[in-house]
Amino acid sequence: MTTTEHGTHGGTYDSPGTGHPGDGDGDGDGGGVVGGAAAAAGQYLIGGELPVHRMGFGAMRLPAPAWEGPAHDPARGVEVLRRAVDLGVNHIDTAAFYFFQDIAANDLIRTALHPYPEDLVIATKVGPGRLPDGSWTDPADPAELRRAVHRNLRELGRDHLDLVYLRFLGSDGPGEDRFATLAALREEGLIRHLGVSGASPQQLAEARTIAPVAAVQNRFSPLERPDAELVHHCARDGIAFVPYFPFGGAGAPDLGRVEAVAARHGVTPAQVTLAWLLAVSPAMLAIPGTSSPAHLAENVAAAALTLSPEDLADLDALGEDG
Repeated sequence: MTTTEHGTHGGTYDSPGTGHPGDGDGDGDGGGVVGGAAAAAGQYLIGGELPVHRMGFGAMRLPAPAWEGPAHDPARGVEVLRRAVDLGVNHIDTAAFYFFQDIAANDLIRTALHPYPEDLVIATKVGPGRLPDGSWTDPADPAELRRAVHRNLRELGRDHLDLVYLRFLGSDGPGEDRFATLAALREEGLIRHLGVSGASPQQLAEARTIAPVAAVQNRFSPLERPDAELVHHCARDGIAFVPYFPFGGAGAPDLGRVEAVAARHGVTPAQVTLAWLLAVSPAMLAIPGTSSPAHLAENVAAAALTLSPEDLADLDALGEDG
């Protein structure tokens, strides 16, 4: 069984456009695709009712390229966010612990986009504890989770959060009390949909006994596919799968097979990687991040890249090579 799937699941997916990155009317504002270039990836309904384009944006790298810095220019971060929305991105992933010194992703998002477009979905994560000096603390307990949700509401200037993930860490134990806390905040109207991140199949199953889970955000890339079966189950059950570190965490993989596919299409390895992710499953939502306007345009253009069966077979073989 290969990783890539074909077809649709649960009525949650609209077929993407086809073609080559950059095809369109040449106006530079959306690649000629109705709804912007990001719309070429198709649409997914988070929780069965919240529509997003499958090509989104991750805000982690806006403050700095790494947790230790150095700082990126905040003005450029604001520029990137506004350009992303211009390109049709309507799903932005963030967290209150995405910051370096006094530069925070949530603050940049609010500065750039508030008042927010009506169709913009902002997802955030809670769970890890991070102090103002950047050091990490033990995972948040239920009271700290509640405070973290209110912090995100305050920083983003929202009266509710569209999607909140409970982020598990490797040392985390069972998450019943913590997920139940988020479920209670959902009942209070402060959270619209719940997700889990860094979760095992067991932790996902546990969470689903407490409240509906709309999305899973786990590490997934051409070389790292421990959750291939979980991706299939998410698609079957109407749960979005949102991969982080699609390039392995440090740029596009420097792999011969990826480069060969990129050469066939005249695109970059990063664009091939993103197109492969979107082809893996109709439940896959890409959230590549960058602080560069040029890289942003490249990433979003990958929404229009259609990989052939030969391409997909070559890329599927990467998991076997690794």
